[in-house]
Formats: sequence, C-alpha cells, structure tokens
Amino acid sequence: MEKMNNKNRQSESSAGLTLGDVYFVVFRHKWKIITIAIAGIVAAAAFYFSHPPLYESQAELFVRYITDTRSVSAPDNGSSMTTTRDVVGVGVINSEMEILRSFDLAQQVAATIGPEKILAKAGGGKDLITAAAVVRGGLQVEGSPYSSVISLVFQHPDPTVVQPVLNEIIAGYLTKHSEIHQALGTSDDFLAEETTQLRAQIAQTERELMAAKTNAGIIFLEDTKKSVAQQIAKIHEQLLEAELNLETRRATAGRDTPLSLRSQPATNAVAVVEIPDEQVDEYNRVCSRLAVLQKKNAEFMAQGYSEDSVVVKEVSAQITQTRNLRKNLEGKYPGLADVGASQLAATGESANPTDDGPAQLALLESKVRVLNMQLDRLRSEAAKVGEAEPKISDLQRKEDNQEHTLQFLQKSLDDARFSETLTAGKIANIQPIQKPTPPASAESKKRLKITGMLLAGGLVVAFGLAFLIELFLDRSIKRPVEIETKLKIPLFLSIPDVSRNGSRQRWSRAARAENGASKVAGMPTLEIAPWSTNHSLRSFYEALRDRIVVYFDVKNVIHNPKLVAVTSANRGAGVTTMAMGLAASLSETGEGNVLLVDMNAEQGAVQQFYKGKPGCHLDDAFEKEKRGGALMQNNLYVVSERSQGDKLPRILPKRFNTLLPKFKASDYDYIIFDMPPVTQTSVTPRLSGFMDMVLLVVEAEKTDQEVVRRANLLLKESKANVIAVLNKARKYVPERLHQEYLSDS
Repeated sequence: MEKMNNKNRQSESSAGLTLGDVYFVVFRHKWKIITIAIAGIVAAAAFYFSHPPLYESQAELFVRYITDTRSVSAPDNGSSMTTTRDVVGVGVINSEMEILRSFDLAQQVAATIGPEKILAKAGGGKDLITAAAVVRGGLQVEGSPYSSVISLVFQHPDPTVVQPVLNEIIAGYLTKHSEIHQALGTSDDFLAEETTQLRAQIAQTERELMAAKTNAGIIFLEDTKKSVAQQIAKIHEQLLEAELNLETRRATAGRDTPLSLRSQPATNAVAVVEIPDEQVDEYNRVCSRLAVLQKKNAEFMAQGYSEDSVVVKEVSAQITQTRNLRKNLEGKYPGLADVGASQLAATGESANPTDDGPAQLALLESKVRVLNMQLDRLRSEAAKVGEAEPKISDLQRKEDNQEHTLQFLQKSLDDARFSETLTAGKIANIQPIQKPTPPASAESKKRLKITGMLLAGGLVVAFGLAFLIELFLDRSIKRPVEIETKLKIPLFLSIPDVSRNGSRQRWSRAARAENGASKVAGMPTLEIAPWSTNHSLRSFYEALRDRIVVYFDVKNVIHNPKLVAVTSANRGAGVTTMAMGLAASLSETGEGNVLLVDMNAEQGAVQQFYKGKPGCHLDDAFEKEKRGGALMQNNLYVVSERSQGDKLPRILPKRFNTLLPKFKASDYDYIIFDMPPVTQTSVTPRLSGFMDMVLLVVEAEKTDQEVVRRANLLLKESKANVIAVLNKARKYVPERLHQEYLSDS
C-alpha cells in the first residue's frame, strides 16, 4: 500500500502541479496574496473614484466629395488656369479625419475657448499647449471605409465645455479644409508675405545695379558700348587719314620715298613724259597710303591684336583696297613704276604745290599724336565697360526674373482672394448630419479598463509572486511529499512545529506545572524534558518508536543492540531533542535497556539533559558498576563520547571497531547516537556504515533541497540505511481541504 502511495505521488510530481500543491502555495502565502490583492483593490478604487465619469457631446459630418481647387498663374505668360476635382474615397476620408485630429486645430480651439476654462476641471492652469493636449486627447474621430460619414465625440469632466468645444472643432475644421483644398492650398497671408519679401529683394537688386553702373560710369550699358565703339571707329579713321597725309608729306619731301618712285635712268625719260602729272601724283599717294597701312597693321599685330579683331579686320580691308587701286594704276600706266619718281625729282615740283613745307609736316605729326591719345583713352573706357558688363548683366537679369516672379505672385494672390470671396463660408460638399449634442454622462471605457487592470493586476501579482517564491526562489523542503518525490528518500514521520501549530500554550502550562513541582522538591526549574509525559511532541516520539520497531520486524533485524543514528543536514534541525525523545519512548516499552550516546563535541545540550550532573563516558556504559550515573529513568542510560587526547572525529572509526564487541555483549536493546550534522568533513558519514538505521532529520522550510540531497549521497556512500524525518513542519491548508486533496491523490 505504501509503495502504491509513493508511486502515485511520484507520478503526480512528474505530471506537474497538483491540486494539493496549489492549496499549499495559496495557504502558505495567503498573507502575501491578501496584502497584494488588497493593495490592488485599493489602487483600483482610488483610480476609479479619482477619475469621475466624463461628459460627452456627439456630432456627425457627411462628406459628399472633396472639392480640390488649384488656381495657378503661369509665370511665363501670366495666364491663369483654375482646375477643380471632385474626389471621395477611403483615403480622402482618412485625410479629413487626420485634419480633425491635428494638434494645430486643437490649439486653435483651445485658444478660442480659453485655456483656463478647459483646464479648470482637468488639472487647472493656463497653459495653451496643455489645454490643446486635453482637447486632442478628449476627441474621438471615427469613420467607416464603406461610409462617407465621420463621427465625432468629445469627452471632458466639465459638462459646460464639451458642446462649445465640439462646435469650435467643427468650425475650425471647415476653415482648415477650405485653406487646404482651395487657392493653391496656400492662404492669402502666405502669398502677401511672399510678395512683400520679393519687393524688398527687387529694391535691393536695383540698388546693387545702380552702384555697379555708377562705378563704371555707365547709364545705359548698350548705349554706352555703342557710343564708345563709334567713337573708336571715328578716331581710328581720322588717325589713318592723318598718318596717310603725314607719310605723303614726308614722301614728297624726299624722305622714306618707295624705291619704285625714285629717279630712274635717262633711257626712260621718254616714257615719263607720256604719263599725265595727276596720275603720277595719284600713284604716289596710293603707294604712300599702302606703306602707312602696312606699318599700322604691323603695329597692331605687335600690340597683341588678333586677326579677328575689328581694328585689324578694318586695316586689312583698307590694305587690300589700296593694293587693288595701285594695281589698277600700274595696269593703266605701266611706266608709272619706272619714271614717276624720276620726273618728280627732275622737275622738283611738289605733289601738293599749295603746302608750305615744314610747318605743315609738324602740324600733321601733332595731329597724329592727339588722335593716338584719344584712341588710347577710348580703348581704356571700352575695357572698363567690358569689365563691368558681366556683373551689370547678371543684376539686370536677376531684376527681370524678380519682376516676373512678383507679377506671378501678385496674380496668384488676386486669384486666391477672389476665390475666397466667392466660397467663404460656403462648403456645400461637407454638411453636418448631427450637430453637437448637449452634454451627457458617459462611462469611459478607458476608465473601466484601467480599473479592471488594477484589480486583475493585484491578483496576478499576488498569486504570481507566491508561485514564483514557491517554485523558483525558495528551494527548501516544506512538505513530507517533497522528501519522497524530489529527494527519493523514504519518510517515517512528519513532526509539526509546536511553536506555530497551537501547542505552545499547552506546553507552557505543563512546563509551569512541572517547574512548580520542582521548586517544592528543591530542584532547579527547567523546560520539560523530551521524555516527560507532558511534552507536546510525546505522541510523535512514540509514533516514531513504533515505526522503527515495525521496520526492524519487517526487515527481520533480531540482533541486539540495534544501532540507530540521528543526524541532520544542518544545525538547529532538532536532532538532539528527537534523539532524547526517541530514546525515552523506547525505554518505556520495558523490553530492555536503551542507551543514548551524545556524539557532539559541544556538551551544552548534554549538561542540560543531565540536569547539571556530570555525564558518564561511553566506556562506562558497558560496566554495570560504573553506569549508575548514566541512568536517567527506568531502562534509559545517557552517556557522551569524549576524547582525552586525539581529536574525536579522527579516532571515532577506530574506536567503533573496538566497541562493537562491547555493543554485542551488552544488555542494551537499542543504542541511539546523537550525531553531528552531515558534512564533507564530519564523522557522521564514516560512522553511518556501522548503524542499522540512520534517521536524517530535515527541518521544514529551512533545509535546502540540494543540501539534503548531498547529505543523502554522503550517507549512501557508506551503505547506510537512510530514513527521513521531517521536523517542524507547518500545516497551512485547512484540515478539510487537506483531507480532500489527500484522498484525491
């Protein structure tokens, strides 16, 4: 039957939490659960009553279509084009809902109603941003993908606020809708501001242009360029003519005369006479002019003028023309090249008989110098104009573009104002189906949701913390079933904690009664001894005795004495008290003597057990003449194992080998050993192999599972027969429920 119960418990543990586990966790941590649950209830109640029900106003808008108007003035030709599109759909409805939810609209409504009024019952204050946040947070905008209706609900703690705020939301939305979908999507203020800024930019550009012209000495760029070019051409023509006259004068005076016009031999005299004088003079002037032009062309090329420049092209054209004229004269009068110059030299006549010689030559030279100076000045002015031309042109183009843009913006502003005048206050495509209703009380779903979350959260945290502690954080042994299912150690008995299970008062009364009797007899007053019939655990010691006796009968252990060791995995588990109580119970059967041996180095407990009498040594317990001092009551002897020289743990195994024959020859039926706790360095594991039974006392809710498991392994290594006893166990589950889940298991 016991094996079947063990199998059932093991199967339940492997299957997870059982009903008994749940009961134990709940009742063990009931005060934590109750405290946290009450805290959750208090928090939920505080939130519920600190957030009273809100008041709401409802409205509905019907969106037939969206009129999207674009008024555009083309900047290239100044023409105006207005386009209108009527559209409706899910995307459009969502866009309109976003307009209603916008923070700009909420801020505008808050400024209109007044932040003080909105925040009067919503925390107080005068901050516009906070008021706008309250307006936006209290507004609910809903729409259906298959409907053109937008539902609006505004909630607020103040019933006098909800309807006016919703009215302002709708009015502000219609205005914002008109601004977005009409007149280029831009307000008149924006266009007016842009126009003003552009006018200021134009004025600045005009100032920069005027400064550039003044610095360059230019009033009108094109007129100045044309005037300078004309003056350069005129001076250049005059200079060419003056240089021609100068060279002609020099030639007629016999200086720098071309070789073709110098005196020729006498054999050509007849040919010279035949050429008219005017033709000779004309031919002389043409040659002189050609020489001057060729010289001027060479000077221009030396100064760096290119062949494509206007001056060089003009001189080249004149050279070509003069050469053609000379060629024509030579073709008409072939003798000009041979006899023209000799005839002039023979006759001594001047080409221009009216000239006055050196004075005229000086005048021509002065004229050439003046003309050259004027030409240099004009060229300097032309260079200055050329340097200023790019900047002036850029500023001029910038001013033209700005003027063009100004015209475009002004046209757009006029069109927008005209469109606004026609459509102001008339948005026929959006109509309210339901105007804002009067304020009505509305239980906020959010308020109920948060209240429920606080209630549920308190319970979840309470039970969650209990199971977290029980299953993960607290790894101590707490129940008898855990010894069998988790540690796989047979369990003899579970002894309750009398200090917590209601036996303390009975124990105290019995102790006072026994102490009173001791005072009458002149003995010191002590606590009730474990062998006393008034001890609160007396029945459990007797039950443990009976289990041991039955166990030895079942196992067919018939030799005497039977060696029983009582130990634990940690100090304070109640080993000494249990060993005393077990020894006293065994001695009362009357079948034989019982010897209790204290194997602990500390003698404090033993001295109290002996009531102040000096204790006997273990060796004295086997000599009838010396063991009289160890007799505590009928058939019960108590001794201690103490060493004079060597340390006790080191000599005990050797002494046990020598004491075994004495054990067998003694008249003791049971020898109970009060052993130290099981550790890696204690003597208990080494002596456990000599014992018929080792009682491993586990202190409930104090001894860790892993500590007990390691102690059991150390004892098993000595081939000890280990039986567990759970001490100081507490019952948390009520007796009726305890019996119920035990019967189910």
